[in-house]
Amino acid sequence: MKKAQTTEKKPGRAGSAGTEETAAHDVELYLAAVAEPARTTLNKIRATIRSVVPADATEALGYGIPTFRYKGTGLVAYAAFKKHCSFFPMSLAVIADFKSELGNGLTSKGTIQFPVDQPLSAALVKKIVKARIAEKDKKTR
Repeated sequence: MKKAQTTEKKPGRAGSAGTEETAAHDVELYLAAVAEPARTTLNKIRATIRSVVPADATEALGYGIPTFRYKGTGLVAYAAFKKHCSFFPMSLAVIADFKSELGNGLTSKGTIQFPVDQPLSAALVKKIVKARIAEKDKKTR
């Protein structure tokens, strides 16, 4: 995977999706600020996503959370909150497609929530990311 290029932040845009690529360092800073056990959980999710995204995908902060971009826009994102972690497939259709595999996982419009100490299964994350890649590839044809 290609690392996001370091770009100078513009005033008033810190933590936003205002630049095309944000330094991978910003994602590292985000993760460093997350308390355990959520940090370890998010690092597992991140590693799983990185293992399947195309080489031209980039990683940056988008709307203040770690986001993988592919073909110019968001592919998937993840984040930690006070009582849960979230995985954002950025597609209602993809969430619906995997609803039965999510079991008791809490889903809402655009997010899959899970306990801070229990990451989603790597196999499921890989399937969801691959489904998002296929969805984006289909749209850009």
